[in-house]
Amino acid sequence: MINEVRNSVLSVLNKNNYGYISPSDFNLFAQNAQMEIYEEYFSSYNKVINAENSRGSGTDYADIEAPLSETLETFLVTNYLSNVSANSYSVPSVTTTGNTAYYILKLLCRPTVLASGTNTAVSASNLVDSAASFSSNTISQGDIVVNTSTNTTAKVVSVTSATTILLDANIFLATNRNYKIISSDSKEADKVSVGKITMLNSSPLTQPNNLYPSYTLEGDRIKIYPTTVNSYGQIEAVYFRHPIPPKWTYITLANGEPVFDQSQSDYQDFELPLEDAYKLVTKILEYCGMSIRETEVTQFGMTQQAHEQPTFSVQQ
Repeated sequence: MINEVRNSVLSVLNKNNYGYISPSDFNLFAQNAQMEIYEEYFSSYNKVINAENSRGSGTDYADIEAPLSETLETFLVTNYLSNVSANSYSVPSVTTTGNTAYYILKLLCRPTVLASGTNTAVSASNLVDSAASFSSNTISQGDIVVNTSTNTTAKVVSVTSATTILLDANIFLATNRNYKIISSDSKEADKVSVGKITMLNSSPLTQPNNLYPSYTLEGDRIKIYPTTVNSYGQIEAVYFRHPIPPKWTYITLANGEPVFDQSQSDYQDFELPLEDAYKLVTKILEYCGMSIRETEVTQFGMTQQAHEQPTFSVQQ
């Protein structure tokens, strides 16, 4: 889609010889336009919900919420959070989870550690610990095994013996790797303010516990309470991630003209649905108009958006 959007933008600009937008400028404008539209999804969703509550939204083919929800859910991911120190975890980022959190929907806390130790042998998709006494009475299918030496996880398939557990992934590739087995039973942690958590912890009646955990957000750190929750695999975040910045990649011909080449390793298409291509064109044209200082281009983009019937919005 990104090449079609760029061609449309250049076609509008070249019609009256307004100028040329370099690939680097286009990529920058495309990233900003994609983020604008992405943020509009959330405000549009709010309008849809309000319309439904006031009986102003239809059903069946007129159900606006369904396609909007599906679009938003393409950005919904679940990842374990990296433990920094004690009960402090990193907010999802490119370096920790591979993507950046836009909005954390909920945190799942798994406070119960069933067993821990060090593996003594390597067996494909198995945890082997000759010093352990695994039992199906305490460890069951679905519980989480964490290789704490590499921060990789797998789920228990079955307890095959007192010293061996069958896993659904091969996470132990060497011996002498520390592990923890965490119960799959999870509780949703309540978000509280930094000021409020002090008050809650001051009383044994209100302080967070394994049944009712809480968390605070402090910069790029999430702190979990109770503080006994302090290792990788115990906190799982469900969140909306930022869309990946688009990048129009190209090769340069002898005459210097860039030609689209999606085989480049850093190529990235828009992550928005195809029906939003029109919005992308108009928003990018706004940025182009400001860049080349042509008010007509900016006004064209703004006018087209004003007359646009948004795919996922409710008219006010």
